[in-house]
Amino acid sequence: MKEIKAKLDNPLSDLISDDIHELLCANGLIDEKSVRDFLIRKKFKQLRANKVSAGAAIEAINEHYPNLQFDTIRKIVYR
Repeated sequence: MKEIKAKLDNPLSDLISDDIHELLCANGLIDEKSVRDFLIRKKFKQLRANKVSAGAAIEAINEHYPNLQFDTIRKIVYR
């Protein structure tokens, strides 16, 4: 169960290990906004690779992040 929880807590598991992520978080060295933007860009690239239009991809991401406006997500993915 701890392994499953660690994978959910570490959104960067494909880049860094859970132990390193936990250490960085404990020391306040992870910028949550940058991690969120990274995940948004990653999801956008996945959707575009699956032949989803850019507008539809941004709308799909917007459903997952309802607190962000369409234009904000557009700026994130094209930055």
